[in-house]
Amino acid sequence: MTQDPGTESGLGPTSDQVRLKLLDLVQRGALRPGQRLGAERTLAEQLGVSRASLRQALGWLEDAGLVRRVPGRSGGIFVTGSKVERDLSRIVGVPMLLRDQGFAAGTRVVSVGVRPAGTQAAESLQIDPGALVVDLVRIRFADQAPISLEQAMLPADRVPDLPAKDLSGSLYELLDREYGIRPGEAIERIEVAAAGPQEAAILEIAAGQPVLTITRTTTDPHGAVFEYSRDLFRADRTRMLVRSSGTPQSERARLADRKVEVFSSLPQANG
Repeated sequence: MTQDPGTESGLGPTSDQVRLKLLDLVQRGALRPGQRLGAERTLAEQLGVSRASLRQALGWLEDAGLVRRVPGRSGGIFVTGSKVERDLSRIVGVPMLLRDQGFAAGTRVVSVGVRPAGTQAAESLQIDPGALVVDLVRIRFADQAPISLEQAMLPADRVPDLPAKDLSGSLYELLDREYGIRPGEAIERIEVAAAGPQEAAILEIAAGQPVLTITRTTTDPHGAVFEYSRDLFRADRTRMLVRSSGTPQSERARLADRKVEVFSSLPQANG
């Protein structure tokens, strides 16, 4: 019996054909980020391919960061879509960050209110413990899929009536427009953590999946801290970009001259 080209023993599509078909559906937007494709058995039946061939195709797509497989009864195969690149050398709001990369940005305000600052927030904001802060919690979306869960705290006396403002856009743009506050410098600490049940439900990932925790303090051009925040980004949808530069030639020469000065000023050994 002659084997039909492009099939496995004439029984159905090859893993390469399945991979290309799924890749095309993701790239055309027919499969949206966060969408569940179903269990392996069901998906193999729908595509008319063996589970072994399906696993090969999914393995390639998973390595490329386009799908993820979540084990367990509530798991399955999920579309991850493109990753959001977060440039750590820029201080910009998430909406601008997403728009610059071609994503449709969205925001859902979970809660906003004024409350006394806790110890950590007061220390980070350089205010007295118990001083009032605006506490803002929001979910950010990229192409309608949740990308991050953010909590920002700001000294209430610097942003009067902030909870009554439209908080669906960029916080930095709002602060600049309404209060004349602009970021001058931000210090960010990044750690990998496991998503808790509530965080996982909000971000539409499985509990225990990795998230990037970014703790940030932001100062204005005068050095006054105006923001303390903690953001959780989906690790499967985010990658970090760090820009580094070498020491300029003039600076290296200056450091070399300084080293010569230091050594020439040291006491010389006798004999």
